[in-house]
Amino acid sequence: MNVLLWVIQVALALLYLAGGSYKASKFDALANQMRALPRGGWRVLGVLEMVGAVLLIVPAAANWMPILTPLAAAALALETLALAGLYARYSLKLAATNPLVWSVVMGLLVAFVAYGRYALRPLA
Repeated sequence: MNVLLWVIQVALALLYLAGGSYKASKFDALANQMRALPRGGWRVLGVLEMVGAVLLIVPAAANWMPILTPLAAAALALETLALAGLYARYSLKLAATNPLVWSVVMGLLVAFVAYGRYALRPLA
């Protein structure tokens, strides 16, 4: 179970770093596509995702305050599932190119990491 959690954590960290950097740097394009959030909102979400991605790996790997890992995973799960609700307002089409599908999958995976690191296989 520990190896599975680590693999999921690393994959999610890379995805959240990529998505967060896109949201933080290309917020104008996102604000034009979906008018539900202002430009500053997209930037804040991007920074939150990048910080959360770092906290998914570093505290657990360095064994320094490992409780931050499930807390960061829970925060990312809430943010991602809320973002999925925002995406649902614009498109409910079930396709691989729809960001709603990716948000739901990533939200469920990061919620599994939060549960796994807190209850199933704690680090400390």
